[in-house]
Amino acid sequence: MRDLLIVCPSARDLAAASDVSGYRVHVVGHDADEGGFDPAALLAEAERVPAAGVVGSKDRSALLAALVAQRRALPGPTPAALLSCQHKPTSRALQRAAVPEAVPGFAELDGVLPFAPPFFVKPVVGRLSQGSFRLERAEQLPRPVHDAYRESFARMAALAGIDGFDFDGYLAERIVEGDEVTLEGYVFAGEVVTVGVTDSVYYPGTRSFERFEYPSRLPRARLDELAEIARRVVSALGFDGGFFNVEFAVPERGVPQVIEVNARIASQFAPLVRATQGRSTYDALFALVCGDDPAWTRREPDGVAVSWVMRVFEDALVEAVPEPEPGLELLVGPGRRLSEQGVNDSASFRLAIFSEHGETRAEALARCRRRSAELLRAFALR
Repeated sequence: MRDLLIVCPSARDLAAASDVSGYRVHVVGHDADEGGFDPAALLAEAERVPAAGVVGSKDRSALLAALVAQRRALPGPTPAALLSCQHKPTSRALQRAAVPEAVPGFAELDGVLPFAPPFFVKPVVGRLSQGSFRLERAEQLPRPVHDAYRESFARMAALAGIDGFDFDGYLAERIVEGDEVTLEGYVFAGEVVTVGVTDSVYYPGTRSFERFEYPSRLPRARLDELAEIARRVVSALGFDGGFFNVEFAVPERGVPQVIEVNARIASQFAPLVRATQGRSTYDALFALVCGDDPAWTRREPDGVAVSWVMRVFEDALVEAVPEPEPGLELLVGPGRRLSEQGVNDSASFRLAIFSEHGETRAEALARCRRRSAELLRAFALR
């Protein structure tokens, strides 16, 4: 049995770890999205914990895990590779050098319009689309913002001895069209392995995700095209020894466009992969960070699995929530307003996440809709 260190674990990480055998799990810190993220203190504590491998599943915890691995000579991607993925201007420049046809136009904002609106504006580091918006006119140009989230990246870059990153700015990106999907995979000894592709579906008329469906509806030729683009991009970013996911916009015709590269596991999709392919991506991740080949076997998925995100689009006081149940992630608790808890996008508030599996896509979706309606009746929002 090997020692595995999880830094700043989420409840999702801990639940997944309990289902993977062969590891003695150690934990440092708490969920990075719950506040109190002190990289230096966490790093010092992590250096005292026995570990054959170290992992984090969110952007900040994944970077912290890379710092721990570097200092302790453990397997895993380097902090420089993580930052090359997470810092959007750097990532975009490397993507463009590797696959220019698959990268939309972009420019760092410096107070003037880089190209004619409309276009998307994104913080150079961010999470769950927070701070991102579609800019329609020049008056909407944002000013640099220095906050605790961005500051934590600067502190970790300093701990890694890496200079030259500005974490306070914004990036402008030309608008891309097409169905949104996420390709997940990992890199072992320089070989890029695709695990699978998940379709993303918005709530009607919004930019807030309603659900994620696995496997993708895309035809095999399109999936192979995504895998080749991802291989070239991830290699150009210098990423090795970890899980990654690449978000794409796939038009009806033409080259798929890279939306974003994330240097971490797509933890929300782990139950979907497990339900349809019989193995959790966490099992592969834990093997990988301990230096082993995950030896992922491609097989035809058994049915379809869906991750459903319950949301509302107006703030409210939470007076009651459903009782806990297996496979249900409650993202809010009673006694506070929605805006005072959880991590949300700019337009909605997440209540809960759950997943369902069916022999067909229609069956899985029907189960999700029934369960969502039942759960919604147990939320008391005022």
